[in-house]
Amino acid sequence: MRQKGIACTLMRGGTSKGLYFQSRDLPADTAGRDRVLLAAMGSPDARQIDGMGGAHPLTSKVAVIGPATRADADLDYLFLQVQVDTAEVRDNQNCGNILAGVGPFAIEQGLIPAQDGETAVRIHMVNTGSIAIARIRTPQGEVCYDGDARIDGVPGTAAPIMLDFEDVAGSNCGALLPTGNASDRVSDVDVTCIDNGMPVVIIRASDFGKTGSETPEALEADPVLKDRLESIRLAVGHGMNLGDVAKKTVPKMCLVSSPLSGGVIGTRTFIPHRVHESIGVLGAATVAAACLVPGSVAQQVSGFTPSSGTHRLDIEHPTGYLTVAIAARIDGESLSLERTSLLRTARKLMQGQVFVPASAWNGA
Repeated sequence: MRQKGIACTLMRGGTSKGLYFQSRDLPADTAGRDRVLLAAMGSPDARQIDGMGGAHPLTSKVAVIGPATRADADLDYLFLQVQVDTAEVRDNQNCGNILAGVGPFAIEQGLIPAQDGETAVRIHMVNTGSIAIARIRTPQGEVCYDGDARIDGVPGTAAPIMLDFEDVAGSNCGALLPTGNASDRVSDVDVTCIDNGMPVVIIRASDFGKTGSETPEALEADPVLKDRLESIRLAVGHGMNLGDVAKKTVPKMCLVSSPLSGGVIGTRTFIPHRVHESIGVLGAATVAAACLVPGSVAQQVSGFTPSSGTHRLDIEHPTGYLTVAIAARIDGESLSLERTSLLRTARKLMQGQVFVPASAWNGA
């Protein structure tokens, strides 16, 4: 069998892992690109045994990086979720974890000139059209991966990568609260539909007989819970301006509960059918924003008192917590989010070529 080698880098970004490509190295047409990525990851197959995927949505991700298509950015970043057990590649969301590796990749690939000390990279997140600024340590003009920053869900420490998000509120759904309400009643439970960079439906864990301390494995093993959550997810899709979400990875479904370890709120997130081992970057940013919305499910569960200013909120998840800094302005019942920032880390794991059957490349 003839094979085609494609330049790529395998990187850990935050609590996810994926393949990073320059856009020039993939087929220009979407169908051809997706065919190649499915072959590279080994999908569809629950084990992804014939590819680079790790048999889980968090390790079956792709970043495609290329020249900027807007004047206020340094480069474009397209995130693609390669489904594990179906022949689908989805582009209807961002990924803030994989985003953490985009700056280091771009600098090392010569797409962005490195500064001595720190390099700020303005990244156009193509999926939603918003901007993120990644600050990368680059002593003597080289990417540094070593450091003392620690994020829950990743062993050891690494160099910090600060991610600042501009104008992500409503970037997927058109508004921070796409239904216009802090809380809606759906299928006899209260839900908050919200989008601060990631469309999320927030629901009390107790409304499903859960404490919020269950393991991801225990939640995934509860078919009744999963069916109820999927029913709600499908019901709110149009109200969140996402249309029919049956074959989409958004919105995510987040069960919230009182914190157990000193954070502001506890979370268990379905993404949308598997349970996240921690929480996505933009998912955490969205839950944190919900804590600032008076009357939202998250605000009621957390007991957080919304006010203008910059707030640091520790969002608990199954393996620890993720700290989100949000600058907000509240005027009466009106809430506007001015800035959202988070700490991530990344590491280059392997660089070279990934091989796919030549038939996948040429469509034979």
